[in-house]
Amino acid sequence: MSTAAPDRRTRRRQGTIAEILDVAIELMSSEGVAALSLSAVARRLGMRPPSLYQYFPSKMAIYDALFQRGAELFLASQREAVAAAATGDVLELHRIGTTAFARWSMRNPVYSQLLFWRTIPGFVPSPEAYAPAQEALADVRAQLQAGVDGGRLHPDAASEEGLAVFTSITAGVLSQQLANEPDASFDEGRFSRLLPVVLEMFYRYYAPTRG
Repeated sequence: MSTAAPDRRTRRRQGTIAEILDVAIELMSSEGVAALSLSAVARRLGMRPPSLYQYFPSKMAIYDALFQRGAELFLASQREAVAAAATGDVLELHRIGTTAFARWSMRNPVYSQLLFWRTIPGFVPSPEAYAPAQEALADVRAQLQAGVDGGRLHPDAASEEGLAVFTSITAGVLSQQLANEPDASFDEGRFSRLLPVVLEMFYRYYAPTRG
């Protein structure tokens, strides 16, 4: 059964919401993620603050919508890279997905701060906003499990410990890169270009013969 297309009023509202979020990202990029101001957003859009409240009742609501949008974007980039890969090697697919995620994070530092670092005091994403991030984590776990099932990784690689080790080392690389060379490209960054080395260390630590 096909879903009916949104009517004109709904499309206009969706367009305004998207514009508000775009402006919020621009302001966060120039002023800082935690410095977002609803009045500044309204001013940039040429609307009065009370009109903005019809779409977002609070600054936290904007952060929540941006968290969901960012999570959906990085999930899509990760999945697209894996789907387009011309290989069936399970570890290579994992490497490709991880690299796509890292490249996306460096291209989108504002979203990265919102998604992966606690830069906004008191902000906790809603379950709906957090759902795409959980999907991305589930994809990573599935890739690691595929490595286990294929005899390329030790079973611990797909455990809670393995997932914690993996997310810690990849987040560490990105944190160092964005903190020290925020304008560098992924391939030229002093830390980001070490991602293949870090992944190889992970694969060797969780080699099938471990222990």
